[in-house]
Amino acid sequence: MASLPIEILFGLYLGLLTGIIPALVSGVLGFIFKYVTNVTIPGLGVVVLALAIAGANGGLMALYDPTLVGSGERFIVAILVVLMLSLYAHSQGDKLGASVPRRLSLRKLTERTLNTDVVELVGGRGQVRVTVSGEVGDIEGYPALPADLRASIREGEWTFPADVPLIELENRFADRLRSEFDLADVSVRLDEDARATVSAAPPIGALSQRIPTGRRAVSVTALLPTGLAAGDEVEVRADGRTVSGTVISAKSGGSAEKPAATDGGADVSPPVQTTPTVTGGEGRVTLVVSRADAEFLLGVSSVDRLVVDSRGVRREFELISLLRRSGRRFRKLTVAEGGALDGVTLGEASVRDSYAVAVLAVRHDGSWRITPRGSQALDAGDDLFAVGTREALDAFAGAVA
Repeated sequence: MASLPIEILFGLYLGLLTGIIPALVSGVLGFIFKYVTNVTIPGLGVVVLALAIAGANGGLMALYDPTLVGSGERFIVAILVVLMLSLYAHSQGDKLGASVPRRLSLRKLTERTLNTDVVELVGGRGQVRVTVSGEVGDIEGYPALPADLRASIREGEWTFPADVPLIELENRFADRLRSEFDLADVSVRLDEDARATVSAAPPIGALSQRIPTGRRAVSVTALLPTGLAAGDEVEVRADGRTVSGTVISAKSGGSAEKPAATDGGADVSPPVQTTPTVTGGEGRVTLVVSRADAEFLLGVSSVDRLVVDSRGVRREFELISLLRRSGRRFRKLTVAEGGALDGVTLGEASVRDSYAVAVLAVRHDGSWRITPRGSQALDAGDDLFAVGTREALDAFAGAVA
């Protein structure tokens, strides 16, 4: 029998011979599981797998030379070498799987699709209505959603083309929620019945997002005229200098204007008021001004006067208001390749008769055509503005896409 140091050397040699294949298998499996499923294989599983493969290798080697296994010391050292090699290879594979950018996931491999029961046929194309199931959750690290915003998301209903995988439908729905509600972040999970589980973060930086690039917002105290509201153009006079700016918020000592009360028990519709206004008097107003004017206003002690500039009547806003009160909406759409409008004219598509919408403008070959005629050609990638009811626009969007 050889001495103990010789037996240890033989054990190291035997462990290296039988541990190479288990180490390779452990490393590859650790990488695949972490990359595809984001799951780490437990260490006990790696140990069992490595011993099984090494035992098979050692058994084949012992068939060729029975004296190779030798004493118990040599056998124990070989097992320890196999386990260390396998666990190290697994940890490196797991680390590599976590660091490599994911372009593949288990959800993409399964390619979940919608149930046919929830698909509606509109204009020859399938569409699906997505609804939010349960309560809208909060995202960790962000403030909680306001109750009204949470209710708006939960009670909403959105329509999408049904011929896309669920993973793509989830991305589109998340983008739609992010743009419509100006959410800071959103997470969406859809099931096969088009029911969505949503977690969202409220908008952040609302004031800074309303300030154009290169401009600054400054608050000053002044005597505010009655009816001042966000969006008004004003001139501020202070220390012999006049500064022009745009109002983004204002608050006076009085309360904001309120809707009219009912008369004699009969219901009286309150006036439409989309922008809060002030009732006049001493108050503070926040203006968007240039950088130099902002530095000047920050250095003055008081404002001599504040005058509102006239911008005239914006007829386009009157038109939009009339259309909205009649239940019409605007939407910008892009003609998709292979869609119902790809390669045809507006007259051939019978847009007004088939979809009950009107096309106001079309961008074709890089230029816009306003109020296009029926001979206007459409190709994939063209943009268009359409007006109609919400339901008609949803159906038309499904045909265009």
